[in-house]
Amino acid sequence: MNTKSHFALVTGASSGIGLALAKGLAARGFNLLIVSNVEEIHSTAEGLRATYPAIEVLPLVMDLSRQSSARELYNYTRAQGIEVEVLVNNAGVYHDCDILDDSEAFTELIMNLHMHTPAMLCYLFGQEMRERKHGYILNVCSVTSKIVAQRLGTYASTKSFLAAFTRSLHIELKPYGVYVTNVSPGAVDTGLFSIPQWVTKAGRCLGIIASPEMLSRRALRALFHGRSKVTVPAVFWHLLTFVILLIPTWMLRLIRRLGWF
Repeated sequence: MNTKSHFALVTGASSGIGLALAKGLAARGFNLLIVSNVEEIHSTAEGLRATYPAIEVLPLVMDLSRQSSARELYNYTRAQGIEVEVLVNNAGVYHDCDILDDSEAFTELIMNLHMHTPAMLCYLFGQEMRERKHGYILNVCSVTSKIVAQRLGTYASTKSFLAAFTRSLHIELKPYGVYVTNVSPGAVDTGLFSIPQWVTKAGRCLGIIASPEMLSRRALRALFHGRSKVTVPAVFWHLLTFVILLIPTWMLRLIRRLGWF
C-alpha cells in the first residue's frame, strides 16, 4: 500500500463519541483508520463507507489497554504505509467506584487505557508530525479531570493526567505547526448512563447534556483552529466544576458518611 495523506486515526470509534468524531473527520475528507476492541468496528466501517463513499475506511480490532498496544498500532500504520495526519485518542471507560473496591486487573486496564496508551501514541505519532511540521492531536479528557472526590478517584485522576499531558504537548508542538487539543466532555448522550429519555431531552434543551454530534463539531472546530482546550457542554459544566472545587474535604467526608455519594 502506498503512503496516503489525510488519514485520521480514531480510537474507540465503534460507537458514541468516537463514532461521531470519525464521521466528522470523514465529512472533512479524511480517510479513516478506526480502532476498537470489539468486532462491531467492522460493521461501523461498512456504515461509514456507505455514507462517505469518497473516503477509505480501515477497521482494526485491538485491545488498547495493553501497554504494548501503542507501539503495535504505530507499527501497523508503518507497515500499511499510512501517514496519520490526525490522531484522536478517544478510547476509554467511564467508572465511578471506590479505589480499593476495584480489581487489580481493572485498575491496570483503566490506567493503561487513559494514560499509558494515549501518551505513547502522542509520543510516537507526535514525533512524525513534528518532523513534518504538520498534524493534529485530539485527546478526549473529561470535566472530572478537575474534580477530586470519592468514587471518582481512579477515573478522574487518569483523566487529569491526560489533561495535563495534553496541555504540555500543546505548548511544545504548536511552534512546529502541530495542533494539540483537549476536549473535556461533560454529560454526553451516548447511552452510557441509565437515564430516562425525558430527562435526557430536558438536559439537552437546557444545555446540560450534549449530543455526540454537537461534541464532535465543537471539538473538531477547536482542534483545527489550534485551541488548547474545549469543554462540551460549556457553561453549566464550567459552573458545576467551579462549585465542586469550593467544597472542602471535611464536607466531602460528611457527604460520604451520609451516603449521598
